[in-house]
Amino acid sequence: QVQLVESGGGLVQAGGSLRLSCAASGRAFSGSTMGWFRQYPGKEREFVATINWNGATTRYADTVKGRFTISRDNAKNAVYLQMNSLNTGDTAVYYCAARWGHSSVSSYSNDYTYWGQGTQVTVSS
Repeated sequence: QVQLVESGGGLVQAGGSLRLSCAASGRAFSGSTMGWFRQYPGKEREFVATINWNGATTRYADTVKGRFTISRDNAKNAVYLQMNSLNTGDTAVYYCAARWGHSSVSSYSNDYTYWGQGTQVTVSS
């Protein structure tokens, strides 16, 4: 049974930084494609970033490109999202997602099978 557990969310001032972590268990992590999504109240989840199994391929939403960095450590079964230059528009619940059996990355939430419980990120002005 796959489990994804996010951590690292919290309250930060605009212009600040946060690093989200997602710990995976229950399946060989090195074979996974991982993604980060976020959700605003009353809205559907939107894509933030994705990374392939070995970290060689990443993709970002235009809204976070140049500010956020996704990375992974297969030895630690973890994926990270370094978020810099945060603004109030980044306030949302952030979710970690995983899929297996595909070598390509994906920005579509329906392509991911497993999800974490989410972690709240709040950016104050």
